[in-house]
Amino acid sequence: MKSPGNMKELIYIHLHPINQYVISYGIEFQEFMRSLPETPSHLLLLKHKFEGSDFNMHTRFDYIESEEFPRLLKEDVGEYGDFCWVDFEDSDGLNEMEGQEIAELLYLAHSKEHLRRPFYSKLNNRYAYLSHDDEWFNKTYYRHIPDFYSVLGKLISLKLGLFRSERSFFALKKGSAFPLIPPEMMARLSGSMKEGIVISLSKTEQSRFTVEVPMWIVGDHISMDDVFDDYMKSFRTPPDARLVFDKKTHEWSIFS
Repeated sequence: MKSPGNMKELIYIHLHPINQYVISYGIEFQEFMRSLPETPSHLLLLKHKFEGSDFNMHTRFDYIESEEFPRLLKEDVGEYGDFCWVDFEDSDGLNEMEGQEIAELLYLAHSKEHLRRPFYSKLNNRYAYLSHDDEWFNKTYYRHIPDFYSVLGKLISLKLGLFRSERSFFALKKGSAFPLIPPEMMARLSGSMKEGIVISLSKTEQSRFTVEVPMWIVGDHISMDDVFDDYMKSFRTPPDARLVFDKKTHEWSIFS
């Protein structure tokens, strides 16, 4: 059973750097795509319910080109149940995929586990995105882990901007926005992320000079109900780290 709606203001991150994936809660597909360093050329749809896709005869998978991304981004992919894809560069590489590689992709989408890390020279893919009830459970593989730090830094800033529009106490000067949190700064939290952290936007505090976003180490979880339970115990204690935004300099820093 899913936990209450105030989990919408939480981001859970559990980083697995050796196998190059991240388990997350609170990151939607639309937010993920907006936060990528570069927009992919194509998405190979392993599991989906999007009606605007094309069909690749060789792999027997549907796919979409970047021109169709705006339509997909308007979809509530959380209603799909499973939503799984990998990006790819061009159809020539896609049509060279071997049976073993196609079988690995089928297994990946079915089990949310890899037989081998899902990065293929023929696809030149940077990501494998596996979700169930999108945002509720996401497992995302990154060919380059620094891409993850970039995505997370941008995503936190985007989410704070949304809360700022809803809550006047997050207001900055009119027309200004939270700058991106530098990826090298997010990388400094990798040790905590390997243990499993919750970033709480609802517990963000503001003073005259700063905005402070707290985070707690809550451990390794697959059930997001368990994440919520541990968070409810943790948030009454001092946070393990804070992301701090200086309103005057418009710069971020970390305190732990």
